Amino acid sequence: MNTRTQKTDFTPVDQDLYAKAFQLLDPDPTPEPATPAALAALAQVPLTTAAPVRMTGPVEKTLTDALAFLDTHGWARHSLVHPEGARCSVGALRAAADSRNTAYRDAGNLLLDEARRQHGKKWQTIPSWNDTHTGAQVRSVWEAAIRRAHHMNI
Repeated sequence: MNTRTQKTDFTPVDQDLYAKAFQLLDPDPTPEPATPAALAALAQVPLTTAAPVRMTGPVEKTLTDALAFLDTHGWARHSLVHPEGARCSVGALRAAADSRNTAYRDAGNLLLDEARRQHGKKWQTIPSWNDTHTGAQVRSVWEAAIRRAHHMNI
């Protein structure tokens, strides 16, 4: 589509220059027809049926590792770390992340956002939400946050 304006500050384009540039990028745009020998060689190449490998993002990994930590050591309320080793949601995030890095912060934000989706917008912090819900409710939020991180590829 060509549009013209009354006054422009654009420099006119040299169409021959564009043609030469594209010629340098793709010197032979028309592919050669395949020879019977080339087709026979392609027919012998096995097709793989393996699914493409998907890398787990750092947020998804942090959330997954934290939930595994809760499954292994237990879930707690009103305490970052219970004397018997159980942890609250923030404690599990800290154990999984090893440091308060970007993945830790993003995982916490995603977890709190999912808690607000499921239990209302009134929750200001993960501990306030964690301490007022059942283990099943907390687990439901963790699983949904992991699914969201997976879907978002983060």
